[in-house]
Amino acid sequence: MQMRKIFILFLFNLPLVGTAQTVENPTRMVKMEELVYDFGRIPQGKPVSHLFKITNISDADIKINQVQASCGCTTPEWSLDPIKSGTSSVIKVGFNAESLGVFEKSISIQLSKGSNEVLMIKGNVWKTPEQPAPFNRGLRELKGNNINEFH
Repeated sequence: MQMRKIFILFLFNLPLVGTAQTVENPTRMVKMEELVYDFGRIPQGKPVSHLFKITNISDADIKINQVQASCGCTTPEWSLDPIKSGTSSVIKVGFNAESLGVFEKSISIQLSKGSNEVLMIKGNVWKTPEQPAPFNRGLRELKGNNINEFH
């Protein structure tokens, strides 16, 4: 008899368990257009940057309190002005591309009212040649001795 009561109780609560997974996070205050950006191949020593769009989906103004990169090679920039409900702002993330190889860096965003987001940038820094490409002698022959005559 006891097992039957437990089974019936389980059946009545099953719909509640199934719908709990589909409920959106009510504490989410912003929508990020993208969470990860891949720079692809970057020449060493050539800084790059990307703009992450952040939209306020809450009913109140929010403020970006802090943006913290996981490494000193990554520099975030953001507006100190509040983001009004329904409007957007951007967070600019720069990467200095000094170290060779594959990289993946995280950027933590602390918003007002205790909400947080995490962004990622990634890519591959490759070594550029130490010397420029050799001069094309065929071009000199086509132009004659005065290479500047066509400039």
